[in-house]
Amino acid sequence: MRTARYVVFASVLVALIAVAPAQGVLAPNVAGAQVALRWHGFYDGPIDGEHGRQTRRAVRAFQRSHGLHVDGIVGPRTRARMGRLGHPLFGRRLMKHGMVGWDVSVLQFLLRRRGLSVYGIDGRFGPNTLAAVRRFQARRDLTVDGLVGATTRHALRTKARGSPKAQHGHPRGASPEKVHRMLGRWARHYGVRPSLARAVGWIESGFQWNVRSSAGAWGVMQVMPATWRFVEDALLGRDVRRSARGNIRVGIVYLRYLLREFGGSRRLALAAYYQGPAAVRKHGLYRDTRLYVRTVLALQKRF
Repeated sequence: MRTARYVVFASVLVALIAVAPAQGVLAPNVAGAQVALRWHGFYDGPIDGEHGRQTRRAVRAFQRSHGLHVDGIVGPRTRARMGRLGHPLFGRRLMKHGMVGWDVSVLQFLLRRRGLSVYGIDGRFGPNTLAAVRRFQARRDLTVDGLVGATTRHALRTKARGSPKAQHGHPRGASPEKVHRMLGRWARHYGVRPSLARAVGWIESGFQWNVRSSAGAWGVMQVMPATWRFVEDALLGRDVRRSARGNIRVGIVYLRYLLREFGGSRRLALAAYYQGPAAVRKHGLYRDTRLYVRTVLALQKRF
């Protein structure tokens, strides 16, 4: 769910997409570039996530050979010419066995950084990577399904700080199956299509109740504190317990509010859920918002 803080975060993300950190700085996206460059025969160094001299030289050589502007930055045009290993960026899709891409290279790099062997970083989500993902999920007390969604990605980027109970002070027990049922129950209660509520819950958190973003959004529906207070004060007129059930309830009530605000348009309501209603009205849909909306609507058909 987006607020002004999410818009700021998006701006930072766009800046980071051009993979050109200072020499010696470790960056997972650089590992994605190194794998793609190696596949195309321009890089034979280690996959170490460092934008050093050898990596910069390889980027420039690749750009020259493909008639691109030679600036040493792995931007969208350079990544497009890298083929399957040049996209998508890490965090843009749910990763699973059989996939190939830049994000899989980053995943393998992060797994190796956590001490898990993937037997080669090559951008291909094969059996060894699947086994490593499951070992990591078990280690972090996550759902061991081999799928790399928002929860697993977040865990890969952060250090372990104890169990979910210790991290967030909420009782455990909200399994993905239970979350699925609660989403349907609260959606029907508030007159929202269960399939839409479940699609939003899956995209936002992968049905994980204990996810917390760096911007402060929390839970299955990734509700920001200000949104939670708005729902309590303006929409429900009562306090809602900070629990998995409460989070789902608040998220669905807010989604219903947005559907009404935008005349029943799922597209605009979802955009507002992600980007913020004021930003949608003022600026229209940002590019990443359009991707979010398309993904949720496509996923709704499966629920």
